Amino acid sequence: MRSPIVRRALDRDLAAAAEVTVEAFVGDGHTRPDSDYVHLLRDTARRNREAELLVAVDDAGTGAVLGCVTFAAGGTPWADIAGPDEGEIRMLAVGAAARGRGVGRALVAASMDRSRELGLAGMAFSTRPEMRHAHRIYDALGFALAPERYWSPHPGTDLLVYTMRFPHAPS
Repeated sequence: MRSPIVRRALDRDLAAAAEVTVEAFVGDGHTRPDSDYVHLLRDTARRNREAELLVAVDDAGTGAVLGCVTFAAGGTPWADIAGPDEGEIRMLAVGAAARGRGVGRALVAASMDRSRELGLAGMAFSTRPEMRHAHRIYDALGFALAPERYWSPHPGTDLLVYTMRFPHAPS
């Protein structure tokens, strides 16, 4: 089994990326179907315009969107927790049919690469405590929990924060 292809979303990917994101967040019980957050999850055109929407597409030639993630540099409007020298991911989503194929890992790894391309020193991002499948990816890639950065965007929603500092390149 080959890894999916991860790239910046194209216009033709946006509708499928929206469906995958809503499927993952609502279908897995992380977001209520009537929540205002669903509108934000579905607005992939805005996420791609104001940040970077990365998609994982099927390598079998179909180009089907298997998953997606929003990447933002710290200090930009889509970065909730990242500092100015960090990259941040938001709304990591993998379609149910694509789970177990390395899609989530490929999306996070591509976000790490993007952070390095921008010369950022590391990454920081939020996750809900019950998103254990995603936590396994973060742990395996070397991220660490940063309890001092945990936060709550509104009452009843407590978020964990994972961070990573990149090693300096040899001179």
